[in-house]
Amino acid sequence: MSFLHDAWSAIGTYLHQYGLLTLFIIIYFESLGVPLPGESALVSASLLASRQDLAIADVCLVVWVAAVLGDFTGYLIGRFGGRPILERYGWLVKLTPERLHKLEEVFRVRGALIVVTARFFVILRQLNGLVAGSMDMPWFRFVIANMIGAALWVGAWGLGPYFFGDFVGRWFGALRQIL
Repeated sequence: MSFLHDAWSAIGTYLHQYGLLTLFIIIYFESLGVPLPGESALVSASLLASRQDLAIADVCLVVWVAAVLGDFTGYLIGRFGGRPILERYGWLVKLTPERLHKLEEVFRVRGALIVVTARFFVILRQLNGLVAGSMDMPWFRFVIANMIGAALWVGAWGLGPYFFGDFVGRWFGALRQIL
């Protein structure tokens, strides 16, 4: 539990000092594939907004734009360079030509659904755009699915803590007193 508190404190400090720019950078680079604490940053910003330190509309807009742009940048990288890398080094992660073909088929049929839901899973969120681009997913379908997935993710992790954070905090406080 102290790890979460320390992580929130570190992110909260940068959010206080540099504001929404910090949030944009974290979310953009996480969506591009860098292992950063994007969800934690969003929740922290949402809780700061619930205390009136940030405007929730600004937080949601900045996070949505950063998430969409980061994923789209990853998509472009995957589209123009990802396939040769997968073919050459895929064996390192047990990605055989047969598995690559199956992955392509899955993306052909369910690519939009994968892009929308991948936003909610840590590793998938970071590799989402790169993989979709590497699988030659049509860019228009990717952009629409990416925008919808980012909106749902921001709604869940941005608005959820904003509206229910105080309630959950009080509930955990009461639970702690009982235990």
